[in-house]
Amino acid sequence: MTFSKWLFVYFSLLSGLSQFVHGADTKIQSIQKEKIYIIPIREDIMPPLTYLVRRGVKEAIASKADCLILDMDTNGGRVDVTQEIIQIITKFKGRKVTYINTKAFSAGAFISVATNEIYMSPVSVIGAAAPIMVSPGGGASEMPNTMEVKMTSGISALIRATAEENGHDPAVVEAMIDKSKELKKGDKVLSEKGQILTLTNKEAEITYGDPPKKLMSYGTVNSQAELIEVLGYANPEVIRITPTGAEKAGTWINKISAILLIAGILGVYLEFKTPGFGLPGILGLAAFAVYFLGGYIAGLSGLEWAAFFVIGLFLLIVELFLLPGLFVVGLSGILLMLWSVLMGLVDMDPSLPVWQMPSYGQFKYPLQVLLTAISGSTLLMILLSSVLPKTQLFHQLISKATSGDQGILSREKKEKDLLGLTGVALSPLGPGGKARFGDTIIDVVTNGNMVATGAKVRVIGFSTSDAVVEEINY
Repeated sequence: MTFSKWLFVYFSLLSGLSQFVHGADTKIQSIQKEKIYIIPIREDIMPPLTYLVRRGVKEAIASKADCLILDMDTNGGRVDVTQEIIQIITKFKGRKVTYINTKAFSAGAFISVATNEIYMSPVSVIGAAAPIMVSPGGGASEMPNTMEVKMTSGISALIRATAEENGHDPAVVEAMIDKSKELKKGDKVLSEKGQILTLTNKEAEITYGDPPKKLMSYGTVNSQAELIEVLGYANPEVIRITPTGAEKAGTWINKISAILLIAGILGVYLEFKTPGFGLPGILGLAAFAVYFLGGYIAGLSGLEWAAFFVIGLFLLIVELFLLPGLFVVGLSGILLMLWSVLMGLVDMDPSLPVWQMPSYGQFKYPLQVLLTAISGSTLLMILLSSVLPKTQLFHQLISKATSGDQGILSREKKEKDLLGLTGVALSPLGPGGKARFGDTIIDVVTNGNMVATGAKVRVIGFSTSDAVVEEINY
């Protein structure tokens, strides 16, 4: 057989194999079930609902779902929570549908227009979305005129943009928010000035305009099963998201996240300042663990940030006890711990890698929590460093000090016995490290000068619990 014939046979086989593989792949794709996620919004729009919606949307994104359905039955709720839920829903790039069963008042109407399609159950309603003021006792009242105009303007702009983005008529939504707006379709006035628009399922699906278009609802369906059929899914895999007790716990934990960080920082600080491993260290690590657990339960981020925090803490311990004076290790540990704490509250997109850089909007709340925690813990550390060491309670909370020729001296004894003593640097002082004075090894710092290992040093003062030394040159 000539070379040209061999070449012809080779490419013929290659072409046939390619068609076979492509055909097999097409068959596999054809038998794969379409995935539909159903998220219930069947309560007031309050913070706990955010965690449920976030978890459902992230699961839908991760599993590459074809459709996301919001099962809606709500009286409304907080505007800030509504905005957050709309932002979460927007992250899902597949088909989004709202099924109103049986009401979508106020914030429920806002969330509905964040989806591509709206369907309603028989005898259901949507609308009445004007903002109201809630008193401390939970009662609702009308806003003062100035406040109402300001609030209505802001909400109206947001919801108009959301409605337009998803193919809904912004004029219809605006009539549900602003009673100064008239809604007119052709010669028919649907909502007069001074009224807030609320639509029944029959009214919402009436067709207007040229070309004809449904007012708001794509149609009335009797059940979720019928809705799925109307959407064109024959035999899909349906995943229903249900609330968990852990998500309710996550709500509470995230409310006290700043307090947990303060407790964690103080616990670690006290542990480093006292001998042994005692109660402060245990409580501090427990506070950090609960903090990261809250973010994980709420669906904000994974536990990988808790692992990075532990790595940062390990680097800090290495700097303090094994490689004192090696500034880079300690700084790396501190930066890694701070970054982990920030990312523990950032709402991450599961479709992007863990090293993605969050936007300012994602960073804003975690940064506020961290700055609050740092400010609070700094004030408490200053207070504790001057008051607590003199109390009997402090000595009861910490472990007993280790004894021997390397025992750690109290601050009072340092000031009394060590001032003016000469010793030897046991590590590079840049500026911090350790030095030996007789049989005692203590933490020391310089005034900024670098001191080599083995150099003679003299105690000239104290900074917090560390001795300040200077190099002696003979």
